[in-house]
Amino acid sequence: MNVSLTPELEQFVQTKVESGRYNSASEVVREALRLLQDHEQARAAQLAEFNQELGRRLASLDRGEKVDPAKVRVRLQRKSEERQKRTA
Repeated sequence: MNVSLTPELEQFVQTKVESGRYNSASEVVREALRLLQDHEQARAAQLAEFNQELGRRLASLDRGEKVDPAKVRVRLQRKSEERQKRTA
């Protein structure tokens, strides 16, 4: 299999090989593909979890269970403020 890279990616791969961490460009590409595979598996797991939670919540609404909009707004505002503090 032959793979064409942009000049920037080719330079990146070469820099990794020159650093001594990898013995060849093939090793760099294999590592990158393993990381991509791990990332996609994690993303699929997140999506499955999201879909399960969505299903639970929709079933709750179908049963007539309700949420108080004011309480939800307060909870979302608190979460937003917590996120902002973590990134500051």
